[in-house]
Amino acid sequence: MQTEILPAFTGNNELNTESIDRAAALLRAGEVVGIPTETVYGLAANAFDETAVAKIFKAKGRPQDNPLIVHISAFEEIRELVSDVPEAAKKLADAFWPGPLTIILPKSSKIPDAVSAGLPSVAVRMPSHPVARAVIQKADVPLAAPSANLSGSPSPTNAKTVFDDMQGRIPLILDGGSSQVGVESTVITLCTGVPRVLRPGGVTVEQLRAVLGAVEVDDAVLHQLKAGETAASPGMKYKHYAPRADITIVRGSLAQFREYAAKQKEDAFVLCFAGEERYFPHAVPYGAAESDSEQANRLFDALRELDSLGAKTVYARCPSLDGVGLAVYNRLIRAAGFHLIDLTEE
Repeated sequence: MQTEILPAFTGNNELNTESIDRAAALLRAGEVVGIPTETVYGLAANAFDETAVAKIFKAKGRPQDNPLIVHISAFEEIRELVSDVPEAAKKLADAFWPGPLTIILPKSSKIPDAVSAGLPSVAVRMPSHPVARAVIQKADVPLAAPSANLSGSPSPTNAKTVFDDMQGRIPLILDGGSSQVGVESTVITLCTGVPRVLRPGGVTVEQLRAVLGAVEVDDAVLHQLKAGETAASPGMKYKHYAPRADITIVRGSLAQFREYAAKQKEDAFVLCFAGEERYFPHAVPYGAAESDSEQANRLFDALRELDSLGAKTVYARCPSLDGVGLAVYNRLIRAAGFHLIDLTEE
């Protein structure tokens, strides 16, 4: 299969209708297309077509028990995907849609088990990226779309990275520029007594609580799922977002981190905050220490850069667990296979 990349915008920065029409036609025909969103690039297929959805899993090498997120372009489209739309869902949509928030609700009979991984619920989001919404509107079907990378590797934030992973696996990628957020959407379930965040992202826990009041954070956000435990959201169960290198997160001050890193092998790399790379012989920065949004935007590109540099062992500076920093930590701890050294306890 030849994989084509088409520009999603014209030279005047308007939507390229020819490219969007081409993507929509492929989606209606049961194919998989790489599309830009504000979070990361997605690997999209008709959410109502089990055969098309199966092509997503094949292209990614994704485990079948990992549910997918269904993308819509307008709030009313949610009604054929779910069995009920509670008031809490309306409040969240009013506050954060379109945007980087996924809401889990009881699914309708139209959602194939392949999309929900056999669960009685479905994850739905309305992306804010104009290309993603235009493609959904033109295809006239909701799109199941996980991140457009090989399963387990860092998610792609630009079309070139999608091509690197998906060349020969899908027919088309729409190039809509770099993703703005840089990490996948926040996932909140309304299928529990108290709303619960299953995956942090660009919408913070603090923002959710400002709208809903009580919001819990699932234990799996910071810790590995127990053996046999079911993943209710993408990004919960498996080692994710990982480069080929072995990563260890190191929590502590810069001075503590420098002292620790100096004792490691000479060829070890560090994943540090911007401006700190001058302290280390092999370093890749992933955003300013004081900017969690910059860390989120830069993280996956930094992880892929470590691969391009041939890094085998990496020690990573630990981000804050507040705000969007919680999303950054969530991705890093999974990329590290939950390997963490806490120097603050010594």
